[in-house]
Amino acid sequence: MTQTHDAVILGGGLAGLTLALHLKGEYPDLDILVLERRPHPLPAAAHKVGESTVEIAAHYFAQTLGLGEHLESAHIRKFGFRFFFSDGRADLENVTELGVSRVLPTPSYQIDRGIFENHLGEEARRRGIDFRHGASIDGLSVGEGDAPHQVRWRQDDGEHNAQARWLLDASGRAGLLRRRFELTRDNHHAAHAVWFRLDERLEIDGWCNDRDWLNRCSPPERWRSTNHMVGPGYWTWLIPLASGAHSVGIVADSSMHSFQAMRSFDGALDWLTQRQPAVAREVAKRRDTLLDFAFLRRYSHGCAQHFSADRWALTGEAGSFLDPFYSPGGDFIAINNTYIAALVGHDRAGRHLAPYTHLYEQLLASFHSNTLSLYQGQYGLLGNPEVLPIKVIWDYAYYWGVLCQLVFQNRLTDIGFLGAVRPQLEQAQALNARMQALFKRWHAVSDPANPRAMLDQRELPWFAELNRGLHDTLDDVALRQRLGAHVELLEALADAIVLRAAQADPTLQGPLSGRARPPLFERAA
Repeated sequence: MTQTHDAVILGGGLAGLTLALHLKGEYPDLDILVLERRPHPLPAAAHKVGESTVEIAAHYFAQTLGLGEHLESAHIRKFGFRFFFSDGRADLENVTELGVSRVLPTPSYQIDRGIFENHLGEEARRRGIDFRHGASIDGLSVGEGDAPHQVRWRQDDGEHNAQARWLLDASGRAGLLRRRFELTRDNHHAAHAVWFRLDERLEIDGWCNDRDWLNRCSPPERWRSTNHMVGPGYWTWLIPLASGAHSVGIVADSSMHSFQAMRSFDGALDWLTQRQPAVAREVAKRRDTLLDFAFLRRYSHGCAQHFSADRWALTGEAGSFLDPFYSPGGDFIAINNTYIAALVGHDRAGRHLAPYTHLYEQLLASFHSNTLSLYQGQYGLLGNPEVLPIKVIWDYAYYWGVLCQLVFQNRLTDIGFLGAVRPQLEQAQALNARMQALFKRWHAVSDPANPRAMLDQRELPWFAELNRGLHDTLDDVALRQRLGAHVELLEALADAIVLRAAQADPTLQGPLSGRARPPLFERAA
């Protein structure tokens, strides 16, 4: 027999289960079937990477989906991003450190993917979603026009058939619909990653006895940060998990670092011994607690289409994946899910979907392009203690000041508002493109020192205020004014950066806007 549903979601991981919860929250009468290949319960610690969330994803999970209590009780409140310019160095206390001395106001989290996805599955059932784990997809038939979609799937009790008005692909790197329709695109960002989990915490704060260094942070808990140990062409992550385990990863530009050299645990440890000896030392002490080891070559990919007027859509890695450096994976799950939920709403209201799918695709492509520019061709400067700290400040000012505003103020699908602020958005986009090009040129002429110093982003009042203001509730007029003010801030920040870069090479100084510099920029960066 064929069971009929309003929506079938292919994949019940992070993207699929959050999409199911989002749809059920918007449309309580919606009949949703979620098919997940892996059996539950999932293991803690060694399940999937993508443990670090930033502000959009944290807001989406906590506020949109109502999971804030679980995040606070079962996971770790993050102490922001932190960067150590420690290539070839074992004395972290004597190198340049970039981060905050105190936690910023808007929360983000380190999530244990196993614990979180187990909770999502339980919550899905509690809210009336038909969640089937240990279910494998045997066949798909994608309907056109008003024809329903057909899915053949198998569980322990035998074969099943389902049909649905909406077919939603959250199958991760399997990319069932992306591959079927040949939508995968090379986005010209060639990088690879390896990672592993240790069943013991790496408390970076205890790696030296320097009290002055330790007390730069309040509380002295750097281990709660997503710690980036950076060097030319690569970065290493240290991410704590609530289970007491620690996630360790190496991400590298494929043209600068050999994938073959690090594709085994022993190879990765040898590589770390050369590039990040402090990390290697602490990992070697705990190698008998190794939980897993995995790798991914050419992890970044684009996708030609995410939404269709024939009532199918892609979310998560089933669509596009850019780069893990600023942890945007959860952000784009939130954005894709928001557009999918809006499309389902338009369909339920009897509206033609084509204009909306076209518009949402354009918006998503713009967000992807802007975000990809933060990484593409930029890995060479990751070890630069002069350029990277200022790039990080710029990248976060752009993120909090523009994209976060649209998400936190629930304007991603507000066509009228987006049309009204299009000039500001295009101005910000052009400015970001200019600055990303400048960072690469600046790096090429930079000869930076690596002094013992903490570059404390908390010393920038405007920077902390951008973060604090994310949860303000604004009407259209106030939000338009805020976006305009943020573009002016970005213009002023760009001027300050250009003047700083011109100290290294006068040819880097281009036309300035003439706006005042943000206060204390020189002091903190």
